[in-house]
Amino acid sequence: MRVKITLACTECKQRNYNLTKDKKAHPERMEVNKYCKFCRKHTLHKETK
Repeated sequence: MRVKITLACTECKQRNYNLTKDKKAHPERMEVNKYCKFCRKHTLHKETK
């Protein structure tokens, strides 16, 4: 079952990315280094509700 998730920047707290993930394969929350257009650099993005 794939669920929709939102990734938020850990530095500026902006919600930048909407993705889907497989809940069975990855039950834990995602943490990915992605580009933040507000900080204008690559930062850690964490899954939010």
